Amino acid sequence: MKTLILLISNDDEFNQGLIHYAQQHRQDTEWILPNDQQAASAEVAACWFPDNNTLSQFPNLKCLLAVSAGVDHLGSALLTSGLPICRIVNEEQQRGMFEFVLWGVLNAHRHFDRAHMNHAECHWQRYPQQAAPAIRVSILGLGVLGKYVAQSLAEMGYSVSGWSRSLKDIDNVTCFAGNASLPSMLKDTDILVNLLPLSPATTHILNKKLFDSLPHNAYIINCGRGGHVNEAELIQAVTQGHLRGALLDVFEEEPLSASNPLWHTKGILITPHMASEASLSSIVEQTSDNAKRFEQNFPLMNKINSEQGY
Repeated sequence: MKTLILLISNDDEFNQGLIHYAQQHRQDTEWILPNDQQAASAEVAACWFPDNNTLSQFPNLKCLLAVSAGVDHLGSALLTSGLPICRIVNEEQQRGMFEFVLWGVLNAHRHFDRAHMNHAECHWQRYPQQAAPAIRVSILGLGVLGKYVAQSLAEMGYSVSGWSRSLKDIDNVTCFAGNASLPSMLKDTDILVNLLPLSPATTHILNKKLFDSLPHNAYIINCGRGGHVNEAELIQAVTQGHLRGALLDVFEEEPLSASNPLWHTKGILITPHMASEASLSSIVEQTSDNAKRFEQNFPLMNKINSEQGY
């Protein structure tokens, strides 16, 4: 008998891609949409921005499988439901995130951001080149993605530090933990990369207080979630010259409205939530495997801590 997986997502094209892959490669499962007559009997749901009333619509659900690395898109009702929640973890996504962060780090390290702005004004100016060990890169969040990025940057010669809720031990990375230690890391940071999960404790963590703790001309890269950034305070820090600039890939409102002042702030670079994503194959394979594990009462893979939200 096939394992039933209810796919609850707000992206029709994405849904069809997942279902097509599952039909071709995971014939031991059956992926269905909410309008299917079997939906009410489903115990496992694969989710991407599900409705707030998902549990009232489908009260038989007993396990939630996020089809992404983050789980904040599930919404508070599902996150606090007490049901087991799992997420996607794979090396392909880790590599993609590192590639994006490396581009952002090089953008600041090698002054490509300044060269691009000078280009717009037909202004010729060269900047002094520094070796990677002279560039202090700090990572907020040392989970699976953050650890991979930190280690990879360290292997390239950058001076890397990282901050997390609990203390980590990572080769060639100076690790900090807890709120009290954060200022100690920030004061020695040239480029700050945010890869934290979004939770009540980390909402708007990129704010004036944090920016003021960074050295003059520090650079921000946000690949976490849009909710991590206080946009007005970031714009102020950049326009007043304390921060050199920022690379932002995620936003509280997506797609970002053309009227949002982030688009028009000199020094801020916008990318359309493209840092990294899991492939359809990895999503279907991990989700299917976890659904089978739940059905057979085996331990689930990549299960989150519901109290922490990640």
